[in-house]
Amino acid sequence: MTLKKSFILAVNNLLYDKMRSLLTMLGIIIGVAAVIILISLMDGMMGMVDEQFAELGVDSITVTIQNRGGSRTIDEDDMYAFAEENPNFIKAITPTVTVAGAEVRNKEYDLTTSVTGVDEHYYSMKQLNMGSGQFFQYVDVEKKRNYCVIGTYIEKELFGTGAGLGQNLKINGRSFTVIGVLQEEGDSTSGSQDDVIYIPYTAAVSMSSSSFIGTYTAQAANADDVNSAVTKLEQFLLTKIGDSDYYNVSSVKQIMDMASTITDSMQTLLVCIAGISLLVGGIGIMNIMLVSVTERTREIGIRKSLGAKGRDIKSQFVIEAATVSGVGGIIGIIAGSILSVVFGNMLGLTAYPSLTAIGIAFGVSVAIGIMFGYLPAKNAANLNPIDALRHE
Repeated sequence: MTLKKSFILAVNNLLYDKMRSLLTMLGIIIGVAAVIILISLMDGMMGMVDEQFAELGVDSITVTIQNRGGSRTIDEDDMYAFAEENPNFIKAITPTVTVAGAEVRNKEYDLTTSVTGVDEHYYSMKQLNMGSGQFFQYVDVEKKRNYCVIGTYIEKELFGTGAGLGQNLKINGRSFTVIGVLQEEGDSTSGSQDDVIYIPYTAAVSMSSSSFIGTYTAQAANADDVNSAVTKLEQFLLTKIGDSDYYNVSSVKQIMDMASTITDSMQTLLVCIAGISLLVGGIGIMNIMLVSVTERTREIGIRKSLGAKGRDIKSQFVIEAATVSGVGGIIGIIAGSILSVVFGNMLGLTAYPSLTAIGIAFGVSVAIGIMFGYLPAKNAANLNPIDALRHE
């Protein structure tokens, strides 16, 4: 019997008892759909995480230093000198002074938020965009001018949308002039990307109880060489401070790589769990095929008496099992593709089934059909024609 005839016969057997065929395929359908849904959702989640990290800057490096005192102390001049001496590793660097829980007010309204002191390089390092006005310049930082750049949430709460530029506000009782308003990046709510106030770091230091700056933000010269830049910074700090316990250097890329590793492990685990459904589906196919061999014993005997060889019988039942699992795989792919989009929208993720996930799921489903269909096919091929003809 040719492959085409075996396939047609397999399809006819599926259509002969539709309910039994559907129940046989159910495990494969659920398994394939689960694999596609889980991979799609994990891809969507990883894509969302990558977008959030990208907003922070993949080439961004954070340096935190503890004040050891004495000659082992590092200040901003040392960090600036390091950046100038290593342009192949560091593109720019800025002190980052945070005034946490600052009281911000104008004549009528007040709020509590975090204020960040940086230098003029921060604007390009974080790829900020101005809605109106401008970011402060080198001379503003050098002269410790009381200038600030605010987000749209701060503008909306204190002055009203579009009315913040040129206004005055007080930060912990100290008056600042708004010289710029950033473009809206989030939804202009508390805690969003628009809930920000930037001031010259020199002004932030003068507002704090200590002149020591413990945090710096650096930008690697090349996004592909972030790890090299981190290593170079660590070597510099170790030489200056002499003890690695007094500093820490971390990058957004390292955090992304760590998150990617964790996500990949979770994805593998979830796919393995979903694969159990495929295994159960394969056992169901084997069970039904064994029953089918018993039901069609007399048919097998007739075919053998007419000259059919063992390999013909074996190939027929293997093809039937592969067809059952293949059709189940196609249904599972359709169901999984639809449900992955639906669940993605419910979770706020951009989740679409990948061709890789579809190819793997379908290939595994057919392979399971062939693997679990081999034993029934072998039993059918080994039947004695005379005994088969006597079977009632």
